[in-house]
Parts: sequence; C-alpha cells; structure tokens
Amino acid sequence: MKKILILSANPKNTNKLRLDEEVREIQSALERSRSREEFQVITKWAIRINDLRRALLDEEPQIVHFSGHGVGTENTELNNNQEKTSQHQIVPKYSQPSGIVLEDDFGQRQLVSTKALTELFELFKDKVECILLNACYSENQSQAIYQYIDCVIGMNRAIPDNTAIKFSVGFYDAIGAGRTYADAFKFGCNNIDLNNIPGDLIPAMKNRNQSKSLFLPNSKEHKPNMTGDNNDNKRIQGGYIQGNFSGTYNNSGNYIEGNYNTATEKQNLAESAAEIQKLLEQLDKTYSTDTFSGKVQIANETIKLIENNPTLAQRVLSALKTGSVKAFEQFLSHPAASFVIGALEDWQQTKG
Repeated sequence: MKKILILSANPKNTNKLRLDEEVREIQSALERSRSREEFQVITKWAIRINDLRRALLDEEPQIVHFSGHGVGTENTELNNNQEKTSQHQIVPKYSQPSGIVLEDDFGQRQLVSTKALTELFELFKDKVECILLNACYSENQSQAIYQYIDCVIGMNRAIPDNTAIKFSVGFYDAIGAGRTYADAFKFGCNNIDLNNIPGDLIPAMKNRNQSKSLFLPNSKEHKPNMTGDNNDNKRIQGGYIQGNFSGTYNNSGNYIEGNYNTATEKQNLAESAAEIQKLLEQLDKTYSTDTFSGKVQIANETIKLIENNPTLAQRVLSALKTGSVKAFEQFLSHPAASFVIGALEDWQQTKG
C-alpha cells in the first residue's frame, strides 16, 4: 500500500495558517480517487525535529508533504501592495538562511537547515518518490534535496494561504486520478489560475522521471487463476479464488482463500478474524465510517489494539503465515474492511 505523509507545523510565535483546511482539502481530493483503497494518508501535526525523523522511519512514505511556514534569505516584510491574507512565511528580524520552519519542544519556531534536511532525505532515497514543501522560500531546500529524491516541489517566494491550498487541491486531485507527478504539478498550478488568484508561477518543480506516478488508476493487482484439489476452477462473484482447498467454506458459502493443512489453522483464522471484527465494531463508536479519513483512523487504531494485545497479535501473525491477509477480508463485514486489510499487510511486513 502506498503512503502519503502530511506534516504540518504552525509554531506559536508565527502567523496562524489554515493548515487544517489544507489537510481537509487534500483528504477530500484523495477520497475521490478510484484507487483510494491502494494508498494511506497519514497526518502529523505540530511537527518537531524528532517527529519528522520518526514519522519517516515509521511510515516509509512515497509522498512527503510539508505544510507550514518558511523563512526567506532576506529581511522582507509585507508592504501595502502585498496580499493581506496569511502567508506561509514568517518575517525574520535578521537575515538568515532560508527553509522550512518546524516547532521546538516549547512550540516555538525552529528553522531546519538545508544541509540537515537534505542529509535526512538521503537516508530515504529508496522509499520516497516525491517531496512537496508547501511553504514560502522552500525552493532552495527542494533543489538541494533533488540530488537524492527524483521529484521535488518548493516555493520560489512567499505564497499566500489560499494559493497554497488551491495548489494542493489540484495536485492531489491529479495524484488520486493516477496522473504522473509532472501532470499533478501542472494541475496544481492550473488550479491557482482557474480560481483567478495570483501565484501560479510560485510553485517550482524538479523531476527526473516525467512518466512516474504514485499508482495507475484501477491498477489493483489481479491474482492469477488457481486450481483447487480437484483441478477445477472455483469461480465466485466474477473472480477465481486462489489457494489449495479441501471443501472449506465460510459463512457466506464461498471458498476461503489460502492454503490450510489442519482444522486448527482454519479455526485460528476464523477466531482471529472474529476478534478483529469486534475491534472494528468498537471503533465504530469513536470514528466515522462514512469518510475516507475516518476509515483510515479505524485501520490505524485496529493495528494499535492488536499490537497492545500480545496474545491476539501472535494469533493474527500465525493465521497470516498459514493463510493470507486476503483470507481475513472474507470474514470481515465492515465499511473499513479494505483499509484494515491494507494495514494488516503493512503490519505483517514489519514483523518479518
């Protein structure tokens, strides 16, 4: 499953930005995607230095999006000819290096040096595909990062809040539709222009692979047809079911995908899935099942609950090893089931 990591920071001693609106608009754009079950959106707020590193290590995302303030190289202040709305820029008292601003342990601004940020992303060059620094004066840092990351986007000057949001909406509309990163950048700039607001030339992109995209629309991998014990294909609801079976059906009368050798393994699978189903029903009371973000939260919380229960975690891992992640899906009846399946796949990989 592909991952999009959204990092936000609005330190106490900086102008307030509409970061929550930007994140909401991004999630709304991605929720429209026909491939929405193939990626996960992770949001992190009030990011500090340690939070940045840990989020990259924990999530290993393909897209990293930063939204917040940036510092310019010169002591520039807003004049009467500039837009009065909040900008993704803070006004430094003295001349200082340019770049994005995170929070320190006290919630105050902390500038991230270009050298340190570049060296950090070098350590993730085999995972990260695209970095979007949606902050003022971030172009210099994005260009430095480009030596390790194939696609980077920064802002060549101060960018008003509304302009930054409109760019994000156009960019992620295109990403969700399976368009290339290069096309998504153009959609973002065009959305600024379509809304008749200034700044369509502020975003700046450097990209090595013009044909690279997060995923292709409707690109779900279809597994090859498999034969059962009697060498006859079992077809259910328009798809062949993978595995080696001896006539075991689930409650719906369908064959269960997987390769099971004992009744104990089958029972373990059923019991593990039943416990996950109970967790999902409990989480329904806290999170919405009608929105993309709600389903993502349910999936993330399900994994946390499993990990906090060593007995259940061991049982689920055992079931995954003897069967398959997809086998769980046939037992789960929940709007977020596909999100949970994706989270289980990622979780299983971390456990080796």
